Amino acid sequence: MPMQAIILTSLLSLLTLASHAGQLIIQSTTSTKNSGLYDFVLPKLQADTGITVHVVAVGTGQAISNARRCDGDILLVHAKSAEESFVARGFGLYRQNLMFNDFILVGPPADPAGIQQASSAVNALERIGRTGSIFVSRGDDSGTHKKERQLWRGSAVSPWPDSGDWYLETGSGMGATLNTSVELQAYTLTDRATWLRHGRKKDHRILFEGDPELFNQYGIIPVNPEKCPHTYAEQAKTVVDWFTSARGQAAIGAYQIDGQTLFFPNAKAP
Repeated sequence: MPMQAIILTSLLSLLTLASHAGQLIIQSTTSTKNSGLYDFVLPKLQADTGITVHVVAVGTGQAISNARRCDGDILLVHAKSAEESFVARGFGLYRQNLMFNDFILVGPPADPAGIQQASSAVNALERIGRTGSIFVSRGDDSGTHKKERQLWRGSAVSPWPDSGDWYLETGSGMGATLNTSVELQAYTLTDRATWLRHGRKKDHRILFEGDPELFNQYGIIPVNPEKCPHTYAEQAKTVVDWFTSARGQAAIGAYQIDGQTLFFPNAKAP
């Protein structure tokens, strides 16, 4: 890693640790924050527990990296295998299912790749690749990006040799990636919650949905105080217990936009 990148990473870690003092931090994927979920549920959490929570919303990969550096007390993301690895390596105490929704493929109404006729999500991506239709990827190691890469790997098309041609990587969050997709009349994969909250759709629309492969599970993990002695372990347990309790699960399920539920609670015991 170049020295400038090392210095920048160290500075960001120090700044996050400084902001950690005196408050519980959830390292979170962007979709939960951008959807408005936290604005809805955290006041209820605080009223019930007295705990004030600060959310750091980044891509799932970055959130996991931050939590491994002890820059938070709870991890709430959506990449199950990476979450299980985080726990297996001792950084998390345990992982619990929290809630789920789904991924969708959105694009222009003309649908030049014909993905509305696709037989599966993988087939939809194959149609995009074979027609050279523009696809905008987050390219940021987020949970959405991980899912997208998984789908491409299962297809007969490899998009990465064509990066910068029809396959474009923004290296940005879901909102910015959707904006790029809308402006370029391109396809992209997004979580449904962010799409419903997104304000600049223009004539973009959902073109493919419903494949079981697009299932989007979120997990919640308390950071291990043995790895991170300065974590607020007791408060983190209280918060995780609240999110996975009947009260917390009901709050998650009650959050809607235009009458549509964004997240479906499904917490289970560790």
